[in-house]
Amino acid sequence: MTQKSNGFVAYEYQEVSVEQRYLAYCLDGYACFGWQVEVAGQGADLQGRVTLRLKRERHILNRVELTRLQRQFEAILREISTLERSRKNHADVAGLCCGLAGTAFMAGSTFAVTAATPIIWLCVVLAIPGFALWGLAYPVYRHALKRRDQEVAPLVERKFDEMYAVCEKAYRLRSEQ
Repeated sequence: MTQKSNGFVAYEYQEVSVEQRYLAYCLDGYACFGWQVEVAGQGADLQGRVTLRLKRERHILNRVELTRLQRQFEAILREISTLERSRKNHADVAGLCCGLAGTAFMAGSTFAVTAATPIIWLCVVLAIPGFALWGLAYPVYRHALKRRDQEVAPLVERKFDEMYAVCEKAYRLRSEQ
């Protein structure tokens, strides 16, 4: 650390909100950029986020490059979070579409039986796929979730490798001081 002759050290401060599940990665990552955790939030808020209050010495070498690498680190964390959320979102959409299609068939079946002259055969023909699609909604959800997990897992792993490389560069820059 560079200090003035009188021992005074100026700090810069930053407040960052991170997802609870990525807290350990953030604590390790921000340390590579020269940040010290001053206060970590007291548990997660309603959205599962924790607030970190960070400080670092204001007069550090390679500050511009460290800031650039820090932004890259934060962008990679956001991409990982988006990929993780996409797993469940795709499965939700698949399950909901299956359930809604079943509901459409059941609506047709209901309209067929409540018509001025009930058409019972049409009611039965439309009810069968309606019940089948309702029953398939959860298995379709599980299958879509499993399939999306297999697609996303290698991408997330590559993003973590990329994040570690950025942290390593930042650590090397700081150790040159």
